[in-house]
Amino acid sequence: MKQFLKFTLATIVGVIIAWLIGFLIFFGVVGAIAGAKDSTPTLKPNSVYELSLEGTLIDRSQDDPFSGAFASAMGKSSETKIGLDDVLANIAKAKSDENIVGIYLKGGSLSANVASIREIRDALIDFKKSGKFVVAYADNYSQRMYYLVSCADKVLLNPQGMLELKGLSAQTMFLKNTLDKLGIEMQIVKVGTFKSAVEPLITTKMSDANRLQVTVFMNSIWNTILKEVSASRKIPFEKLNMYADEMLMFQPTEKAKHYGLVDSLVYVEQMDSVIRKCVKSLKKADNLTFVKHGTLTKVSDTSKFDKNKVAVIYAVGEITDEEGDGIVAKDMIKTINSVAKDSSVKAVVFRVSSPGGSAFASEQIWHALSLLKAKKPIIVSMGDYAASGGYYISCLADLIVAQPNTITGSIGIFGVIPNVKGLNEKLGITYDGVKTNKMSDAISVNRPFTPEERDLMQNYVNRGYELFVKRCADGRKMTVDQIKKIAEGRVWTGEDAIKIGLVDKIGGLNEAIKIAVAKAKLKSYNITEYPEKEDFTTKLMKNLGKEVEVRFMKEQLGDQYTILKQIRNVEKMNGIQARMDYNIEIK
Repeated sequence: MKQFLKFTLATIVGVIIAWLIGFLIFFGVVGAIAGAKDSTPTLKPNSVYELSLEGTLIDRSQDDPFSGAFASAMGKSSETKIGLDDVLANIAKAKSDENIVGIYLKGGSLSANVASIREIRDALIDFKKSGKFVVAYADNYSQRMYYLVSCADKVLLNPQGMLELKGLSAQTMFLKNTLDKLGIEMQIVKVGTFKSAVEPLITTKMSDANRLQVTVFMNSIWNTILKEVSASRKIPFEKLNMYADEMLMFQPTEKAKHYGLVDSLVYVEQMDSVIRKCVKSLKKADNLTFVKHGTLTKVSDTSKFDKNKVAVIYAVGEITDEEGDGIVAKDMIKTINSVAKDSSVKAVVFRVSSPGGSAFASEQIWHALSLLKAKKPIIVSMGDYAASGGYYISCLADLIVAQPNTITGSIGIFGVIPNVKGLNEKLGITYDGVKTNKMSDAISVNRPFTPEERDLMQNYVNRGYELFVKRCADGRKMTVDQIKKIAEGRVWTGEDAIKIGLVDKIGGLNEAIKIAVAKAKLKSYNITEYPEKEDFTTKLMKNLGKEVEVRFMKEQLGDQYTILKQIRNVEKMNGIQARMDYNIEIK
């Protein structure tokens, strides 16, 4: 009851604050917009692109009218979000612009998933082909950021800093004991031995099948990291594993240099001198200019207009039937239909980064894509996740491109119906009523399933699974039986998915675009992104109250906000679900 009152009070206070400070934030932001002048920066000779590896990496950049203002109101520092799309575009600009001589990767605690990290890493390796340098420095490197910067020409670390190298671990939070105390039974119907998304609701530990699949894909991800660090740093794979077992971050910093993981131990004030030495044409009297990420993003794209377009459609987040922050079916279908009607679009790259969601919504999106495919080639580019419903909407593509550490597959379906009879008894709530037919009160949350109701639900889920499998079989040109052997809700990495026929090629978004261009036989083209990004003012007006409440709740509840969010996710599950475990945390 104490926790319940805490959540309730926090919500009420959050809403009140939203109304009280909402107008202050609104007018402050509008004033900032009005006072700002649109200007296109110009690059000077001997410029270095400075990419700060701090904050959170998201698939696609977005105007955030709330972060700075809300943080100031709460006495906190603002939350930085960096778009992967902007990072890749800026690296490409830096490669082609003669004024930029190199890239400086500064800092090492950016929160990002390993597939996205590899995408940036690949872009940096491609950048180095231009003959320009990449240098990295941090006071401390997280393990994922070290994986990213290990491809640099020089990797430098603070003499008193830390370099994390310890291997990967995965944890899932289980809610069954909490639900038992509340008197709530989660009634599950599913297809798929490996379909583990429901396990946190009905068990207190991982099933043997889930432990197997997590062990396999975790080792696949770790081996990819070690192989690529080994190639970049010229350190044997086996030695890197030995260093990881030492828990290197708590070892003397000199060990990182001795082991060849970094090149030098320097303070940040020395980096200007280090970078100047990397510019061979730079004279003592010449100035070195550092161009921040935000500034380079505003630099004009020098590519010429072309009537032929390659559309990149972003499908990011959970798949929902109704309004939400992820992939809303009706909005996505509207975007797909718009692209299908546009005669200037010659090919489509469907960028999917989703753990899945509503099976019904996934089918509707699949149908819209099938109509689009009849007119134009579709290449899927998988991001960090393209699993369950995320794979459902990917499977019909002409070709699927994924990173080796993309999480995909999870071809399975489940349904969740809570039984709150125990909670009602604890609260003293009773129900009574009348009905006209035998099944008029079927699938009630106030009592357990009857055997007949469970059979109905299981048959409903089975039909959804059979349709999902057929979509995959048709899309991948495999038989239903072949798909079922690798389905059962099992999760695969992109590297393993190629071996079993779920993915065609290893690569990122840029690779997918090249393939789409070749499919459409284009000699020249422009990239156009969909859906159109919401501008600063539109986002402000649309989400003011919700954003303030969410940010307030995060500040007040801390780690407990994750539990509240998961409970709310369960409440929003309409119909059967095609989603992977959204609660697994890889460290």
